[in-house]
Parts: sequence; C-alpha cells; structure tokens
Amino acid sequence: MNTVKIDAARYREQGFLVLQSVFSKEAINSIASAAQQIVEEFEVDAHHSVFSTSDKDRGRDDYFMESGEAVHCFLEAGAVDKNGRLIRPKSQAINKIGHALHDRVPAFRAFCRQRIFAQVLYALGHEELLLWQTMYIFKQPHIGGEVRWHQDASYLITTPPAVTGFWIAVEDARRDNGCLWVQPGGHRSPLREIYEVDPATRLGELRLLDPTSWPGTGDGIALEVPAGSMVVFHDHMPHFSAQNRSPNTRQSLTLHFAPTNTEWSPKNWLQRPNLPPFTV
Repeated sequence: MNTVKIDAARYREQGFLVLQSVFSKEAINSIASAAQQIVEEFEVDAHHSVFSTSDKDRGRDDYFMESGEAVHCFLEAGAVDKNGRLIRPKSQAINKIGHALHDRVPAFRAFCRQRIFAQVLYALGHEELLLWQTMYIFKQPHIGGEVRWHQDASYLITTPPAVTGFWIAVEDARRDNGCLWVQPGGHRSPLREIYEVDPATRLGELRLLDPTSWPGTGDGIALEVPAGSMVVFHDHMPHFSAQNRSPNTRQSLTLHFAPTNTEWSPKNWLQRPNLPPFTV
C-alpha cells in the first residue's frame, strides 16, 4: 500500500478527498473474488428483492431491513421481468451485496482492517469509530441503474451528524460506466431528505426536510479514478452515479463509519442489536 498524505484542510473545504491507487491489486482482487463467491452461492429463487433508488425508497422489504446484520444480495431492476423472474444470468443480475460484509466474510473483514482507514479518519479529527455498513456494488453492464443525487445523512442518522463514507473503486470508474459524481463544497448545504423507519412496524418513509434543489450538471464533477482508488466524503455531500452504459461492470465497495460518541438513531433502517460493533 502506498504512503498516503491526507489533506484535512481540503476535505473540510470541499467535503471529499480522492486518494488514487492506494490499494494493492492483491487486496482488490481478494474482495472481488469473495464477492463472486457470494453471488455463485446466492439462491436467487428464494429472494427476488430488487434494489433501486428510482422509487424514493418505497420498496424496502424485510429482506432489506434484515441485511444490516447479514450478507444479502439485491437484484438489478433491469434484470427481472414484471413478475420478478430473472431475464439475465444470475452473474449479471446482482445490483449489490450488503450490508455486514465486514463482519460475515473473512476477505472483507481483512480488507476493512487495513490501516489506511484509521489513518484517514484520525487525520480528519476522528478517534473511536464504528463501521456500521459495507456494500459491494456491481453496476452491471448496460443495466447498472442510476443512483440518484442523495446525502448519506438522510439514511444513516446520527446526533450530531458525523458519518464518514469511503467509496473504493474495485474496477476503473469512468463516466461511461457510472462513476461517482460529487458537488464540491456541497457538504455545507442543508440536509434535504430523511429516511426514517418506524421501529414497531418496520415501515420506512422518505420525507422532505429542505427544498434546496439538487446539483445540476454544471455543479457536480465526475470522479474518474483507476481501480484501487478511494473517495472519502462527508455525510452531507450530495453525490450520485449514472447508469452504466458500458459493456463491463463497474464494481466498487462502500463503507460507512460513525464515531462511538454519537447517538445512532432508533429510526435508522440499519440496526445492529446482535453483532458486536466493528471498531477502527
């Protein structure tokens, strides 16, 4: 792994950092292989849960809600017909795997224990942090869906807001295959939405908090990075990724950390009552 210089002042100003080629090919291959194994073992006939952000998060079923402490596969909307049957091979149908890879899968546990995460977080002024969720995202060829503009603090609610996101390119990320887009300085904008789940009914609702418009094409920048690179971003940073229009996947891994001294909302969709927290 390369020695990494963390520009904390730039992070505070821009709301994100791009660290190019910081993970070895071997480390990246370890999680890519583990993800492939999970897909091969996934019993698609038993679970037809589709992940999409186009429905304003209305389609969150029990399978999704229970994934906070498990390793669940979610299908791409473009991979199933109106009856939920696959119209693509399973290997080309998975949208993502989530959300406790770092607890349940040895290769991901080892990857997430690398010193660089603590190095970055400490440089940004954090001390004890918990890794709440991990997601492995495939962005399947041609059908890898758009992830609309959003802020992570809408879905991972802490008091005070203090979640830090890490987005890792497992494969080269480009405009044509759905790379990440961010709005420099946008982390200073208000939180626009909040997704809260009733603990009793497990039903969630995405509510409007602030009418501030999402960034336009001219306000955001595309983060085209090679495999092994990492983007670190603030939980109020507006970000999105477009549909993958290329003939290849655009795989990535996302991690979200929160300090131990913040309050994790009981209305978060992700709750972890049974697993020990993963501390960095």
